[in-house]
Amino acid sequence: MERAYSRLILGCGNFGGVGSAPAFFGQGLNEDEAFALMDAAWEAGITSFDTADAYGGGRSETYIGAWRRRTGHDPVLTTKTFSPMAEGEDGGLAPARVRRQLESSLRRLGAERIDVYLAHAWDDDVPIAEVAGVFDELVAVGKIDAYGLSNVDGPQLRDALAAGAFAWVQNSYSLLDREPEHEVLPLCAEHGLGFTPFSPLAGGWLTGKYKRGEAPPRGSRMTQRPEPYEHLRTDAVFAALERLQEMGDPATLALGWLLGEPRVTAVVVGPGRPAHLEPALAALEQPLAARERAELTALFG
Repeated sequence: MERAYSRLILGCGNFGGVGSAPAFFGQGLNEDEAFALMDAAWEAGITSFDTADAYGGGRSETYIGAWRRRTGHDPVLTTKTFSPMAEGEDGGLAPARVRRQLESSLRRLGAERIDVYLAHAWDDDVPIAEVAGVFDELVAVGKIDAYGLSNVDGPQLRDALAAGAFAWVQNSYSLLDREPEHEVLPLCAEHGLGFTPFSPLAGGWLTGKYKRGEAPPRGSRMTQRPEPYEHLRTDAVFAALERLQEMGDPATLALGWLLGEPRVTAVVVGPGRPAHLEPALAALEQPLAARERAELTALFG
């Protein structure tokens, strides 16, 4: 990768949808709202944007491309491919599809090349050596600078490293999702891979918005796509969250904990509006002391 990430990356998964879920295509932030968020992020020094071809059925990339043309700004770009972009469309990482999807991403983004191109998920139907081969081809012709994997486990990452020049991993990681610590983060450190965690606030659970015995706030992730977070409805989690709130602003502390992890290259944040950037910026400006980070690690251990 020739250009460096800013320490915070603007996650654009809610532009024109809610991630890659076709049921939500056309929802999420509209173009004007996305423009306002990108303006605020850029002004705050967040010069790296993360998207995927399937976010909003292509709307996320389209909005970013329109913003780039309007402003003349050139953010460091990460995009991903795997998920179908429309009902009935094929998905996966077959080389012909990867080539086709990258060309469509470049058109929507108004870009000549992508800084980091990620496989959005593992494809059991395509050997990882074939995936590495097509990514290497795209590097050789100057359409991507580097490539990596998202939503990958330890054994898959080991197989990928044996097959090609995978340089980045993007997985969920937060105080409430410590899975990468077992194998993925050690492998990234051993092999010099960048690691850019998404969902740093665990779908809003680390913001303080979900309370013991109360219904989730209207419009929150738990009213849209609750399935990935249902396992968090436990007394132990609520007790840890209540203690976190006693210690300070929960979102700022949770983001500061991630930023204090030396194996984390940059953190993907997905705010819904400009004001939601404030905890991330505060965490960046006021790093946690080692003692504070250790306390949080133990609290959610």
